Amino acid sequence: MEQKRPGVFAVIGEDARQKAAADYLGEKGFEVCGPEGLPRADWVLLPMPLAADGAALEQLLKKARPGTAAFGGRVSDGAKTTAVAAGIELADYLGREELARLNAIPTAEGCIGLILQNRRRTVWGSAVLVLGYGRCAQALAVRLAALGARVTVAARSPGQRALAMSQGLAAAPMEAVDGLLESTDVAVNTVPAPVLDARRLGLLPKDALVIDLASLPGGTDFEVAKELGVRAIHALSLPARCAPVTAGQFVAQTVLAMLRERGEGI
Repeated sequence: MEQKRPGVFAVIGEDARQKAAADYLGEKGFEVCGPEGLPRADWVLLPMPLAADGAALEQLLKKARPGTAAFGGRVSDGAKTTAVAAGIELADYLGREELARLNAIPTAEGCIGLILQNRRRTVWGSAVLVLGYGRCAQALAVRLAALGARVTVAARSPGQRALAMSQGLAAAPMEAVDGLLESTDVAVNTVPAPVLDARRLGLLPKDALVIDLASLPGGTDFEVAKELGVRAIHALSLPARCAPVTAGQFVAQTVLAMLRERGEGI
């Protein structure tokens, strides 16, 4: 009896995350190919963010069989439209809660690495203000506290503040941030809105460090920070920069979970 093949994944993209995802899928028994294998691929794994030029993406996807399932990260509306035109079913793996939670781990570790690289003092004993308390902030705050930092979480949501307190952290509403800044050693922003404006940056100590994890354009006025001599870093895509192998494996695991939910029988 002929043994059923495990299926073919066409993995598109050359960054370290895509390579790690391809390696993981290969270890799980799938046949993995690049763009040249699109005509016979069962599934297509596209990179993140997926906001490629429409013509180039359409040309790529038209090489796949109509109806082939493709998976990309942070898929733009233009990419979705292009996939429909090419007859490809496109899903966004970054919309999955488990991947967002898992990606928060390398984000937190990468942020801690930046804190250590850009200060001359230990994390232990430092006053760290975390602005916002979503997934990344939650992963970061508890790790900073475990290293001995004095962590305060500022969040609009009473539920998020209660969560922070339940984890042994100090918590405050966003309106109280002004009174916290003058004693802050490190401020980490995760809010994708103007939070650290000129006035608030002026309240920070001159040797304070600001790390902004929010997506573009961030929540920090970087020009003003430079004028004030406040060290401010916009730290984007930390999973890809700091732990691409782990991040790529997380993507592959998530895509396989999505396929199982579709009843693919893998």
